[in-house]
Amino acid sequence: MDMVRTKLSRLFPVVAASAGVFALSACGGGGATPAASSSTPSTSASPSSTTVTTATSSPSSSTPASSPPAQPADNGLCKAGDVKLALGQGDAGAGSTYRPLLITNSSSKPCLIQGFPGVSYVAGADGHQVGKDAFREGSKGNAVKLNPGQTAAADLQFVNVQNFDSNTCQPTAVKGLRIYLPQETASNFLPSEGTGCASTKIPGNQLAVKTVHPA
Repeated sequence: MDMVRTKLSRLFPVVAASAGVFALSACGGGGATPAASSSTPSTSASPSSTTVTTATSSPSSSTPASSPPAQPADNGLCKAGDVKLALGQGDAGAGSTYRPLLITNSSSKPCLIQGFPGVSYVAGADGHQVGKDAFREGSKGNAVKLNPGQTAAADLQFVNVQNFDSNTCQPTAVKGLRIYLPQETASNFLPSEGTGCASTKIPGNQLAVKTVHPA
């Protein structure tokens, strides 16, 4: 019996030592596993950060700068607001009266004028046109430069409308003339009371105009 106890006491330290070795090996294996798993996120985080940087920098570098809208150039032509108009002295003959349309540069800068003014009779409080526009007679002349205060002229012919049959003419009292300078879209009004033909079917012209020339 004493011999059995002696053998068992010798075996317990060996078993205890083996159990301790097994426990240490088990703890070592558990510690190695988290280290391996923690290395995986660190390698996958790097590409995602590079992708974000590239995506945000590209649009800012390719966006074109906006440019201011182009401004129309000044062509130097005389405008309606640059001039004063008047009718000069004229003469009469062959059923018509001839008078120059005087165009004076009343602005503070030079301007150019070339071609035929648009001329028509107007009547009423609303300034409606009476009859056809003035017939353009002759050819377009050279450009005329008007310095401030200088004057150009365009010769006008006023036909005596009493020469036309009244039924065809439809005589109408007029208050004056509507004048468009060459290549201008705004008009000027020149008072000149008289009589015009409201009909556009008269056999001839009640007004005629020649090209602008130096006065």
